[in-house]
Amino acid sequence: MAQAAKKTLLPAILGPGILVAATGVGAGDLATAAFAGSKLGVLILWAVVVGAFVKFVLNEGLTRWQLATGETLLEGAMSRLGRPAQYIFLIYLVVWTFMVAAALMSACGVAAQALLPIADDPATGKITFGIILSIVGVVMVRAGGYRLFEKVMGLCIGIMFVTVVLTAILLRPDLGSIASGLLWPSIPDVDGAGLAWTIALIGGVGGTVTVLCYGYWIREEGRLSEEDLRSCRLDLGVAYVMTAIFGVAMVIIGSTIEVEGKGAGLIVKLADSLGGQLGAAGKWIFLVGAFGAIFSSLLGVWQSVPYLFADLWRMIAGGEARGSTGAAGLASFSETAPYRWYLYGMASLPMLGLWVGFARMQKLYAIVGALFLPMLALVLLLLNGRSTWVGERYRNHPVTSIFLVAMLLFFAMAGWMKLR
Repeated sequence: MAQAAKKTLLPAILGPGILVAATGVGAGDLATAAFAGSKLGVLILWAVVVGAFVKFVLNEGLTRWQLATGETLLEGAMSRLGRPAQYIFLIYLVVWTFMVAAALMSACGVAAQALLPIADDPATGKITFGIILSIVGVVMVRAGGYRLFEKVMGLCIGIMFVTVVLTAILLRPDLGSIASGLLWPSIPDVDGAGLAWTIALIGGVGGTVTVLCYGYWIREEGRLSEEDLRSCRLDLGVAYVMTAIFGVAMVIIGSTIEVEGKGAGLIVKLADSLGGQLGAAGKWIFLVGAFGAIFSSLLGVWQSVPYLFADLWRMIAGGEARGSTGAAGLASFSETAPYRWYLYGMASLPMLGLWVGFARMQKLYAIVGALFLPMLALVLLLLNGRSTWVGERYRNHPVTSIFLVAMLLFFAMAGWMKLR
């Protein structure tokens, strides 16, 4: 019986939640956590844990809806909000995709050039690697299918997790300060920016729009019924515990050195600073982990975001719902023309960002991402709040509803601060 239980739980622990963790942690998360640690120190570690828990609640609600109704959350929301909402979200998705794809290509190019310089000019190396790695991502998604994607992502997050956590341990941080930062919430007042950095840290842990992609990955795994909810909760729990540990490690690393720069360039400067404290080995260990985090995020976005477009396009085109077609039908989005062409478009058109100054687009991307989370909290409040849609058993618990309202207010405030 013990062996049977092990076989049941192991796929849950190593399932789509790992993909969520790998996709949700990219260059922006690395930079935000390092900056927050440098500015506020380890007293802000509690915000990482809160941020990971917030994303867990959102993803659990998404999963509960899908398993109870057979519809993706996107399908449930768009079918009930009507045509105007479908077109608005389509525009939103296209803008967000261009921004995040350009940022990921640039970040991958910078990290790869730092690891394996192929040009004397770092800008040339960034462009070359950005193009190459974007194409590699497309080939992996199309040629290897979901199973190869899952294996590569598992390898990337393993490298990312071990190397970054090892770097934090090698810095020998004060354990008492860490415990205090985790257990005693406080916001240090540093040049009046303490609250802003805290909000950025909570909102930046674990991704934004990519939260929706978990629903498509569990379909690939054949999780279609209400009985799969327990496995999904365990799966997500493991994923966001790993995300929290990774974020804590990055805050610790940032707290030990002076962090300068921005974006992926900041990660390279951070590695150079670590080299001064830990030697060449420490620098390269961190760079390998950072590259694993950034490339896994690119690969996850390349594989999953076209699902969103294909699902949305089917609804706009008046296609039939896929909620009752079984595992094969539910997974078939990846074989449709909208999926393929959106993948090719997002992996090629944003390459223009490798040559163009991207500071304004990065700011717009931050605003667009911040706007999504309060929308998601509101949708979960509405859809999961009605027992006629999800059943009494899967309706939001009052505590969950209160938490979603708090998230809605929090992320609305965060979005307003970024907009300002």
